[in-house]
Amino acid sequence: MQRPVARAVVTGGLWHHWQQLNRTASIPLGIAKLSEAGNLTNLRLAAGEPLEATHQGPVYMDSDVYKMLETVAFELERGDDDALTAFVDEACALVAAAQAEDGYLNSYYQVRAPGERYQNLTNSHELYTAGHLFQAAVALARTTGDQRLLDIARRLADHLVEVFLVQRLPRLDGHPQVETALVELYRCVGVPEYLELARRLVEDRGRGLVGSHPAGRLYQQDAFPVREMTVVTGHAVRAMYLEAGIVDLYLETGDRSLLETSQARWENLVAARTALTGGHGARQLKEAFGEDYELPPDQSYNETCAAVASIHWSWRLLLATGEARYADLVERTLHNVFAASVSADGLEFFKGNPLQRRADHALSVGDPRWRDGWFWSACCPPNVTRLMSSLQHYLATTSGSTLSLQLYGDARIGAVLPVGEVDLAVSTALPWDGSTRVRVESAPGAEWTLALRVPSWSPRPEVRLDGQPLEVAPDEAGYLRITRRWRPGEEVGVAFDVSPRLTTPHPRVDAVRGCLALERGPLVYCFEQADQPDGVDVEQLRLTGDAASVAVERRELDGIGATVTLTVDAEELVDAPRSGLPYYPGERSWTTRPVRATAVPYFQWANRDRRAMRVWVPGPAAPAAGGAQRS
Repeated sequence: MQRPVARAVVTGGLWHHWQQLNRTASIPLGIAKLSEAGNLTNLRLAAGEPLEATHQGPVYMDSDVYKMLETVAFELERGDDDALTAFVDEACALVAAAQAEDGYLNSYYQVRAPGERYQNLTNSHELYTAGHLFQAAVALARTTGDQRLLDIARRLADHLVEVFLVQRLPRLDGHPQVETALVELYRCVGVPEYLELARRLVEDRGRGLVGSHPAGRLYQQDAFPVREMTVVTGHAVRAMYLEAGIVDLYLETGDRSLLETSQARWENLVAARTALTGGHGARQLKEAFGEDYELPPDQSYNETCAAVASIHWSWRLLLATGEARYADLVERTLHNVFAASVSADGLEFFKGNPLQRRADHALSVGDPRWRDGWFWSACCPPNVTRLMSSLQHYLATTSGSTLSLQLYGDARIGAVLPVGEVDLAVSTALPWDGSTRVRVESAPGAEWTLALRVPSWSPRPEVRLDGQPLEVAPDEAGYLRITRRWRPGEEVGVAFDVSPRLTTPHPRVDAVRGCLALERGPLVYCFEQADQPDGVDVEQLRLTGDAASVAVERRELDGIGATVTLTVDAEELVDAPRSGLPYYPGERSWTTRPVRATAVPYFQWANRDRRAMRVWVPGPAAPAAGGAQRS
């Protein structure tokens, strides 16, 4: 089993830029919004303060406070900050004052429906909200030693144990999340009842205990017991938070049936239910998974929270198995759909992350999926901030006398192995260039293994040890393993291949059959109208060039900043009629003109204007009509 390293700090590069932007822009915005949107006022009302106000927002408003507290915990791990400490002091005091005598804590039901505790768990999010409190409390205790929120969390957890484990209230929360949080709380404080409650909540899935929902039991992950579920179904975020809890439960109990069935669902997820960007949730309606290969570029929801849940699930499978394929999906999801969810200035967020936007989108359906500074249902922005703040914890793992690098970013990494302490300095030009170096800063005098994950997009990287070629092949798990008695100052250099790639979809993905996409290293690219030559319509493009014809250019773009663009041979359809039915008998030839089409990383889209964008573009064998077909 893999374990996170003891110490990790991001020191430079794109990840450092993201974290700095998060700290200076997104987090202050999020804290301010908790006051503006009423989250903190809700807690004051629950605490009995005499305010001329009413409870505002959805039933899970408290969870946004807890996610911001978790965010700040990871920030304080890297250094003191008076403003962040003041927020922790204020929020912890409010939460403590709001908690009921018996440990119950949910401002919505304490203020607006005090007699309806646990009566509507299908939609009440009461346990879901508690789970975010538990995660925030554990983060604060581990990173700063602050026990205040942990004491509150334990009182609430003890209350849940009494209600759901001792009294056996026969109901389940319609939104899984508390399961993985209870396991984490158990790891922190060692109370076995917390683990047992998590086990009970997982084992009771599929027995109709969530209650009636218009979308049915499949939507609620309540149609089959977890060992009988073959695919992830329903609401994407809920499904993957449940999977994270299932794997966490395996990690503590050793019940392999939990791991094996979760792995099988993950394999189906990757094979048939994952967007090229790593996004999940094919249907805007209900934010849900669709059928196998139902992956429309324009109508997929790919919720930001689903990206976070996917990373949580894949990371736990990585810890359980040590297999690089799980880190591959974490990397894809992180660098594409997740990174796209926040604007270049850190002040606006996407809830949904489509792979195509037509020019008439706003005129036809409005802009409900455009970025905004906050939302009535603001689950996504604080999910972005808490993952950004904790990125360092996804860099590396240990198992026995092996230290494995899982994701590549400029960092200092410290680990305690059975043979002694190891310190590494990692520097990389990724994702812009493949050059990566790992320098041993300190090491014990005994032999140990450095394992480097081989990304799926660069299966045969060149490796050097102190400048000399090193012959080492990936093992079955997907790692380059170098075992030796390392000396301080020794350096491993790895050259990953970041050549542009033209990607084709599975033939059963009907919505983009015959289309192509551009990728480079871990990045998916997209074509925005803003980058095309004057007069060229991005919605009328067809790619004609091969990967060798792609030009790579480092640039600074207004609204985006530093980037690497890709330019490829294409042609534009110029005589498509705009009247009459858009269907024609047999085959029809169109007039085209050759052009050079330019693409930017998908994570940087939507920072300049609200014009058309697409990831998938018809290729040479595709019908010449502009636009991907809908399924």
